[in-house]
Amino acid sequence: MGLRTKFNLVLLAAFLVGLTLAAGLSYRVINENARREVAQEAAIMIAQATAVRSYTTKEIKPLLAEQMKLRFLPHTVPSWAAQTNLRAMTAQFPDYTYKEAALNPTNPADRATDWEADIIAEFQRTASLKEFTHIRDTPAGPIMSVAKPIRITDKDCLSCHTTPAMAPATMVDLYGTANGYGWKLNEVIGAQIVSVPMRVALDRANQLFVAYLGGLAAVFAVTLLLLNLALHFTIIRPIRRMSSIANEVSLGNADAAEFEMAGKDEVATLSQSFNRMRRSLANAMRMLES
Repeated sequence: MGLRTKFNLVLLAAFLVGLTLAAGLSYRVINENARREVAQEAAIMIAQATAVRSYTTKEIKPLLAEQMKLRFLPHTVPSWAAQTNLRAMTAQFPDYTYKEAALNPTNPADRATDWEADIIAEFQRTASLKEFTHIRDTPAGPIMSVAKPIRITDKDCLSCHTTPAMAPATMVDLYGTANGYGWKLNEVIGAQIVSVPMRVALDRANQLFVAYLGGLAAVFAVTLLLLNLALHFTIIRPIRRMSSIANEVSLGNADAAEFEMAGKDEVATLSQSFNRMRRSLANAMRMLES
């Protein structure tokens, strides 16, 4: 096995070890960044929905208070307003969803599915839990759902949701007496749940990962080429030349040309030592012949 082959094998082994370590670390970092990107999108959607809820409570509900005596207006309900506003956005991005799921909602359309009910149950079990993140697999790819609890902290809400008898007659006429009652103060009755697809972010992360590894491979290839050129011109070619001259001298050609190499590096020093040894050998041979 030649010097060049040994050199390249050592470099290749070092590259493979380094590439494996870099791939493992970069894959984790890139995918974690993709996850944070999706979580940030979900946080923006929840913040938008919360802003709509607050605006509805502070601005819209007081303006429509008199009309509410004549007929119930869902526009005054924070959850209805938030979901209606976010629905306009999710119509353009159908993979994104926002829902205020509840176990016992006034509007049956807001009733929690099984996986949404599990999230609400988690909030009910852990009173200090302020946010819950869940990733589920779907035919369209993984979906990240970020949820925040809906907790009854305002006594005014109980006026509509304690019993049908206490609720506004206009609301009972619209939604009936079967749903949305029996709520209690400080109880978690549902959750704001934003679902954001991870497919696009993960695909982008995988493309970046492949490009990163491709870049490392390209850098290694160029480095290997340059090192091989340096190895050839500074080490292998001079050694081959010295080996050829030594072979001629060993076969009796005492007039073989000397090997000249300028410089002060190790190979140049070796060439000078080689030439002195060759001259000494030639002188010794002449002395023996005479």
